[in-house]
Amino acid sequence: QLQLVESGGGLVQPGGSLRLSCVASGFTLDYRAMGWFRQAPGKEREGVSCISSSGGSTNYAASVKGRFTISRDNAKNTVYLQMNSLKSEDTAVYYCAAGGYSSCLGYVPRDIGSWGQGTQVVVSS
Repeated sequence: QLQLVESGGGLVQPGGSLRLSCVASGFTLDYRAMGWFRQAPGKEREGVSCISSSGGSTNYAASVKGRFTISRDNAKNTVYLQMNSLKSEDTAVYYCAAGGYSSCLGYVPRDIGSWGQGTQVVVSS
C-alpha cells in the first residue's frame, strides 16, 4: 500500500522553528520529485516547496523563500521541511506529495500521485 505519513507539526510562537518529516512506505521516492503543500482555514491548498528526485534542485513559493528549507534522504525514504522564522500566516495543515516525475514544475511536483494525511502547524503567541 502506497502511503505518505507526515509528522512534526505543532504549536510554535512567531519567530520559532519546526521541522516536518514525510516518510513513504510501499514505494520508493528515489525517482520522484517531492513537494510540500499547505492549506489554511478557508483557503485553497497551495504549493510551498518542491525538491527534485536527486535533491539537486529545490524551489520555493515566494512567501516562504529564505525561511523554509526542503531536503530529502532517499536512503530513509523521507522528505523534510525545515521551517524557520515562522509567522502567524504560516498556520495551516501541511501535506507532502509525491510527483510522477523526477523534476519539479516550479515549486510543485508534476503529476502528483500520492498525498499524505497532513500535519497541523499553528503559529501563535
